[in-house]
Amino acid sequence: MTFQISARVLALARQAQTEVRDHFDRIDSIAEANTQKVLASFQRHRVAESYFAGTTGYGYDDIGRDKLDEIYADLFDAEDALVRLQFVNGTHAITCALFGALQSGDVLVSAVGAPYDTLLGAIGVVDKGPGSLKDYGVAYRQVDLVDDAPDPAGLAEAVADPKVKAVLIQRSKGYSTRSSLSVDEIGALCAVVRKHNPHAAILVDNCYGEFVETREPIQAGADLVVGSLIKNPGGGLAPTGGYIAGRRDLVEGAAMRLTTPGIGKECGCTLGHNRSLYQGLFLAPHTTAQAVKTAVFAAKIMELLGYRTEPASDAVRHDIIQMIHFGTPEPLKQFCRGIQFGAPVDSYVTPEPWDMPGYDCPVIMAAGAFIQGASIELSCDAPMRPPYTAYLQGGLTYESGKAGILLAVEALLNGKQD
Repeated sequence: MTFQISARVLALARQAQTEVRDHFDRIDSIAEANTQKVLASFQRHRVAESYFAGTTGYGYDDIGRDKLDEIYADLFDAEDALVRLQFVNGTHAITCALFGALQSGDVLVSAVGAPYDTLLGAIGVVDKGPGSLKDYGVAYRQVDLVDDAPDPAGLAEAVADPKVKAVLIQRSKGYSTRSSLSVDEIGALCAVVRKHNPHAAILVDNCYGEFVETREPIQAGADLVVGSLIKNPGGGLAPTGGYIAGRRDLVEGAAMRLTTPGIGKECGCTLGHNRSLYQGLFLAPHTTAQAVKTAVFAAKIMELLGYRTEPASDAVRHDIIQMIHFGTPEPLKQFCRGIQFGAPVDSYVTPEPWDMPGYDCPVIMAAGAFIQGASIELSCDAPMRPPYTAYLQGGLTYESGKAGILLAVEALLNGKQD
């Protein structure tokens, strides 16, 4: 081998891979079904070489961009979609979706506790500068978790107010310690909202969850799904961007927020990146499966070392994120440094906690990616606060993801010996 990995770690790796083989088979079957779905959509929409040409300036008449909107709408069972490089990240796309669905005097409800840290400023829960929903007269409420699980009764009470015009459901756990939601669980929450407030728009933050199951949240009752192209659906090739898919009026409202009223979806040049967006989407089911396999392997090997994981290695997955609970800061930092050493880019740097914009405490982030911040590539990050939990995600290939995990385990064990 080219890496210095001890016999102990190699033995743990062999045991872990043997014990998760059946779970890998299930993941492969999901990837096969989703790959066929994507391929069928490409064929149904008659994808052609001419769609890969880019536009500049205003981006009028970008047939490749517009056709990709149709394909996303098709795959997510939506009326319309907005797939744009101009979304700088998932938080931006979600914020546009919220502004498109809400007006002054309306109330937004978060259905599963506080949303991801970077959304708190956009909503106005914390003051991160002007322009939040709160600044525009939108009120906010959240339904806190009960025993780290959704509270359907609390949600029913919260949405009964006719001023509630939008409900946000975050599929992934973010930096909380709850389990990520399955599509069925999202469907159950949607049913509660529909029963007690049929006119409220249900928006799902779908980040990290695309193609992990064979269904998506709109098929379970959501009105809109939103995500980042540098996570699952970009397949590791999209250079930036995000997507919104769902009810046509909600997509239109988000488009007006992204650009301006009267322009909406009509503008937005692609600068020659259409090919990457199409090819990335085509690879997305397979690439997502590689990330899920990496997470399962990581969970198993860390369990063999006595660490607590969530989800457990034998659990059915609903997103690509793997939590590993370290309890104290030093082993967490050692693990992240090992992940960085296993990266194809910037492997020589040492990650240290720092005050990242949008977070309320220092965050350590190991991420040596081809695309800056691409969570579908192997990365590991953690807020430096109790219970000192690492959030691992990604792996463009299982083989490279596995190598990164082994190097992280080696760094962890060597750190214990120091």
